[in-house]
Amino acid sequence: MKKILLGAGIAIIFIIIISAIQQAAPTLPSVPSPEHVTHGNQKGKRVKNYNVYSVNLPERLDFAGEEVPLHQPDIRERVDREFLVNTYWQSNGILLIKRAQKYFPIMEPILAENGIPDDFKYLAVIESGLQNVSSPAGAKGFWQIMNGTGRELGLEVNDNIDERYHLEKATQAACDYLKKSKEKFGNWTLAGAAYNAGNAGIYNQLDAQGVSSYYDLLLGEETGRYVFRLLAIKEILKNPRNFGFNVDPEHGYDLIPTKNVLVDYEVDDLAAFAKANKINYKILKIHNPWLREPKLNNQSKKEYLVAIPESGYYK
Repeated sequence: MKKILLGAGIAIIFIIIISAIQQAAPTLPSVPSPEHVTHGNQKGKRVKNYNVYSVNLPERLDFAGEEVPLHQPDIRERVDREFLVNTYWQSNGILLIKRAQKYFPIMEPILAENGIPDDFKYLAVIESGLQNVSSPAGAKGFWQIMNGTGRELGLEVNDNIDERYHLEKATQAACDYLKKSKEKFGNWTLAGAAYNAGNAGIYNQLDAQGVSSYYDLLLGEETGRYVFRLLAIKEILKNPRNFGFNVDPEHGYDLIPTKNVLVDYEVDDLAAFAKANKINYKILKIHNPWLREPKLNNQSKKEYLVAIPESGYYK
């Protein structure tokens, strides 16, 4: 009997302690949802202080000044999908905002000089995430240009030099391609889609389906989502706080100022070349990713401009 009473007493004490801890625990503040996120009539209690909301689409969307037919139910649903995917891929969204601060100032004037709408800078975002990546199909750089296409557009592409990784030159090449697409199709939306599927691919589908608009085409998964991804990324990067992204400009990535060194000779050892310019090989390659090997083959004495960072930024 004593053992039973002792056990009951311990249990009562344990319950009293747990109750006191629960009462003393502070209530966590609720987290406000983004401006473009729907609350609706959701009056229930928060689930463990975390809730996910659907996204309010903008009343009007356009790409390069060309209106998106949001009144069509399939178009609205496809737009909604991309806004949801990109709003709630938070880590990627923050990285894109930070990289855009660094690279958009390089791309924007080149687009403007070529008469390409500013919206096309977001095309590079969805192509590469603003990184010098390589696709399984062999497309390279920020603008994901294929080998043959790069050469057709005037870029030097070989094992030693690959100007698809040269941001300024690749942006110019992308502008040249987009201008030809616009001339062929008559509008920028189809030119954007053709950047993904190729001019011939889009032309053949328009002809086969007897339509003239991207929004009336039935396309494969990748090209069918392509323009809608552009639209979502454009809106999120233009108005990040509206979608819950809070990135202090001081946290963004900044472009390191450089000076150009003219090189019209062969360089057998780029590491030694870097050292002679008071940097190391790693830093040389960061600023000149188009140099693909640890040497520069230049028997023809072609003139190359090699970017060397201004002093004081790397210590």
